[in-house]
Amino acid sequence: MNLLKSTESWCTIKIFFSAGESSGDQHAANLFTELKTRRPALIGVGMGSVKMAQAGIDLCYDSSNIAVIGAAEVVTRYIEIRRVLAAVQKKLIDEQPDLLICVDYKEFNYQLARFAKRHGIKVLFYVSPQVWAWRRDRVKKYGAVIDMMAVIFPFESAYYEAENIPVRYVGHPSVDKVIPQLSKPAALKAFHLNPNEPIIGLVAGSRVNEIKRLLPVMLSAAAQLKTRFPACQFVLPQADSISDALIQFYLKKSAIDVTVVKHQQYDVMQCCNVIMTCSGTATLEIALLGIPMVICYKVNPLTYWLGRYLVKTPFIGLPNIIFGEGIVREYIQHDATPTNLANEVAYLLTDTNATQALCHHLNVVREKLGQGGGIQAMATLVLDMLPA
Repeated sequence: MNLLKSTESWCTIKIFFSAGESSGDQHAANLFTELKTRRPALIGVGMGSVKMAQAGIDLCYDSSNIAVIGAAEVVTRYIEIRRVLAAVQKKLIDEQPDLLICVDYKEFNYQLARFAKRHGIKVLFYVSPQVWAWRRDRVKKYGAVIDMMAVIFPFESAYYEAENIPVRYVGHPSVDKVIPQLSKPAALKAFHLNPNEPIIGLVAGSRVNEIKRLLPVMLSAAAQLKTRFPACQFVLPQADSISDALIQFYLKKSAIDVTVVKHQQYDVMQCCNVIMTCSGTATLEIALLGIPMVICYKVNPLTYWLGRYLVKTPFIGLPNIIFGEGIVREYIQHDATPTNLANEVAYLLTDTNATQALCHHLNVVREKLGQGGGIQAMATLVLDMLPA
């Protein structure tokens, strides 16, 4: 019996995950859950947040404390981020995993991957930097510190193949993830929403800075919409990474009645006629549900200035990038005003032809993302890279 236990311990495979944002936390959690169904003895450790912990990954640091967006925002948290990086690097050496999986959170995970490679730890990077949008030289930079790049958009593989960097297209994990648990009639009833009156979603983001910059703008837009559509209803799917206190701080300043829903974002999103949303993964999730939307984006002025100089793509919204045209209206920085958002929402609520055309385009976006199976394909890739 003792010999058997010793053998089992020797054969244990350990994976170190590093995810720095809400979407990465969810991707890593789903991946580990799938891996455990295939290799139950796997051990997961690393940096992440609520979803990873719930999936059974032993966390050394809660990454929700360093989930920021934009160059200027990173500068203001630089000391804290460097401290966390040093702590995670030390934990990586202590754990000596069979594989490091870096999930998104590009610059932090680049530094961690480079450190891991110097210490002989195999690295799999999941979710490529957007090299097609800006700084294409990063392909070689990341290629030097990884053993494999897993990309989630089919057009991304070519950038790495051109430089002979190992790459595999695994598909976008959201295709399988964005599935409401309730039927639409059941969701409407559960959230006490009237299907005969407009229902407008407020998706302000999963980072504290996003909430601070965007939620006040959305609430002001909601106030304007309430004067034009007195019976309209507002819902806010709250991200797990955002505290109740932060949401309530802004809601209490507003005269608008907003239904806040936790842990059921897709159930509540499907109920909406139109959604005001931040940029990022949320836009793709809304597109997969086929819900008309308007995108708004506000960051630190320095970050915005750098972005205008560096970013080569004409769009920031993933549905527009994937479709190749501006099918969803984007309001960026100074244009992200309550009036602009309210006018676009009103347009989508009243112009049936425009709404139908947008829904058709969103269906094309969904088709371009394939049939799903992204997490399963990713799990297969991980197992291919682990000891037998």
